[in-house]
Amino acid sequence: MNSIFQYPFIQNAFLAGSVVAVVAGFVGYFLVMRGLTFAGHALSHIGFAGAAGALLVGVDPMVGLLLFTVASGIGIGVFGKDMREEDINIGIIMMLMLGLGALFISLYRGYAEQAYSILFGTILGISRIDVLVTVLFGIGTLVVLAAIFRPLLFSSIDPEVAEARGVPVRALGIIFLVLVAVAVSMSVQVVGVLLIFTLLVGPAATATRLVNAPLYAVAVSVALALAYTWLGIFLAATGTWPVTFYIATISFCVYLPVRLLTARA
Repeated sequence: MNSIFQYPFIQNAFLAGSVVAVVAGFVGYFLVMRGLTFAGHALSHIGFAGAAGALLVGVDPMVGLLLFTVASGIGIGVFGKDMREEDINIGIIMMLMLGLGALFISLYRGYAEQAYSILFGTILGISRIDVLVTVLFGIGTLVVLAAIFRPLLFSSIDPEVAEARGVPVRALGIIFLVLVAVAVSMSVQVVGVLLIFTLLVGPAATATRLVNAPLYAVAVSVALALAYTWLGIFLAATGTWPVTFYIATISFCVYLPVRLLTARA
């Protein structure tokens, strides 16, 4: 096992994957608590449109992905008055962005390998610069999450009471959706946009089934996300199947028995 860590690409994969797992586990907890798992799914598809558009104009696809997801996250938060309305806005915005993504890809005349790689993740191919960027975005996301943790938790559990007590519920919702957008942009390097649920929802969904206390649930979610990512990278590095398959399969195989054993009415 130690022999695989001599390769720089494995080191990069573990470093970036660890940062992404921590952020996804933390953000994913609130995503599940707020009933916005659809947002994580939609923003990933919106990000693909941004990546395709960036490729069309000659910009790094990750830049376009981040810009589109952040702008859409803000738009969803601004135009959604409540969680139900947010779901409608998410669907409408995703519909438009999917159409734009298809248009951008059809207009691009080169080889769209970079854009298509975002669909499935390329963690074993990221560079040291990618790792540094991921670490910087990860630290920034975690700092903001830590700063708004208590009011965000309050507004996630009981938004009406939180608003009545002066908590800026709508502003927190917008900030959180921006953080989700950043987490999605980071996570695509590991699992790609098609399986973004793997890290954003899988660990958090399992954690909330196992633990009730918020801080412990976040800790379990992060621990599970790290375990899935590390094991997935190791299996992919020593086997023949992709990282995405291993992470998604492990996540499902852990969640299923937990869900069955903790079935609630």
